[in-house]
Amino acid sequence: MRQRKLGNSTLEVSALGLGCMGMSFAYGPPPDRLSMINLLRAAVERGVNFFDTAEIYGPYTNEELVGEALAPVRSQVVIATKFGFAPGLDDPTKLSVTSSRPEHIRKVAEESLKRLRIETIDLYYQHRVDPDVPIEDVAGAVKDLIQAGKVKHFGLSEAGVRTIRRAHAVQPVAAVQSEYSLWWRRPEEELLPALEELGIGFVPFSPLGKGFLTGKIDENTTFAKDDFRQIVPRFTPEARKANQSLVDLLATVAAAKGATPAQIALAWLMAQKPWIVPIPGTTKLARLEENLAAVELELTAEELGAITIAAAKIQVQGDRYPEALEKRTGL
Repeated sequence: MRQRKLGNSTLEVSALGLGCMGMSFAYGPPPDRLSMINLLRAAVERGVNFFDTAEIYGPYTNEELVGEALAPVRSQVVIATKFGFAPGLDDPTKLSVTSSRPEHIRKVAEESLKRLRIETIDLYYQHRVDPDVPIEDVAGAVKDLIQAGKVKHFGLSEAGVRTIRRAHAVQPVAAVQSEYSLWWRRPEEELLPALEELGIGFVPFSPLGKGFLTGKIDENTTFAKDDFRQIVPRFTPEARKANQSLVDLLATVAAAKGATPAQIALAWLMAQKPWIVPIPGTTKLARLEENLAAVELELTAEELGAITIAAAKIQVQGDRYPEALEKRTGL
């Protein structure tokens, strides 16, 4: 497996990581736990060493799963997790309220360490910007955890450029995680130039458009009632029908390269910058192996340019989140 360095940090990870959320949460009923443990260990055997989880996934159960699966290979892997939510007042089993008060960060870091069965969190992201806590206080709290040996690197998720700069001035940010793919290219406008300037790595989540760019979803696809995509505007049947042209573009390129649409989407993404490390999620070994093959897929400059130009002509329909969730993105 090829390795990539996340910006100017000392974090060197597999060129493709593994997003673990769907193994416990968000995309319908969670799969069998033992099968997911086996899948995580299979990923390590195939060279993946970068795993992404969060306390909110489950909540809590995904960190426990990742911790159990990776405990035997702890020295070989980089584990990223996230803080920034507190139990919702309406339902204490759901993490729905942003909370990044320093005392809360210190508390939940200890809890994540226990669930993950580790002594140090390799990469600790603020999951969403908390409008009630200055980002300088958040960065300072993580800096204290780093000095205490509880955390190695600081990250931000879905933060805006101004927030990133302010945080980075207090504690260097190793990586920023945000959505980025051929059907969500807004990071190209301000985020990617800022990250390059500051020497911060970029970890795109949903690099396959929550499954849509694989070509396995169309306007007739039905989702489980507890599948998060049920409430995503971009996944209404009308939007899926309108956005099919983007998948058709990927399929055309894939056919010419002897690849799959998902592999083309991932290869295009990794070709944008050498410090980009996508974290596609999956619950299937065959899909994991398909995604990993994208690391070795070389797209020429001409092919990359043609994909970029053609995709830019396609107007993707539907918002990526319901309005209430989109507002959690920081400036």
